[in-house]
Amino acid sequence: MNIYLKKIDKNNYKECINLKLTSEQERYISSNLLSLVQNAYEDDFYSLGVYNDDTMVGFILYDYDLSIGGWSMSRFMIDYKFQNQGIGKEALKVFIKFFKNKYSNQNLYTSVEINNSIAFNLYKDLGFIEKEYFEYGSNNEIYKEIRLILI
Repeated sequence: MNIYLKKIDKNNYKECINLKLTSEQERYISSNLLSLVQNAYEDDFYSLGVYNDDTMVGFILYDYDLSIGGWSMSRFMIDYKFQNQGIGKEALKVFIKFFKNKYSNQNLYTSVEINNSIAFNLYKDLGFIEKEYFEYGSNNEIYKEIRLILI
């Protein structure tokens, strides 16, 4: 396994858009297409492709979130064809190292749907701790999430 991160740009954005989740996972995370639009039009959003050798296998979107006063890993996904191989855990380790090198002494937040125990346990295994529960509405649905922080 050779996991690394690469900025999403005009040369690889189509690969990113073509990454897919299982139908059950789609309810937990916005599409990569929407994420790339946010990246293009909102300030302080940054997108990274997750690669294993020369193949894009996942996607990370992170941003500076004014509402929490800190950096947030807003989106993290691994294509369904590459799940259950340890790639997600390795990708997060690589991202955490990247983040700490780039933004030393700053906290990193993420959030997870209350019912998404797989992601919750993965984040906890890598050092995130629970900070708070919160709810928000979008597209006539109420989402209940747990905000986590990596200290």
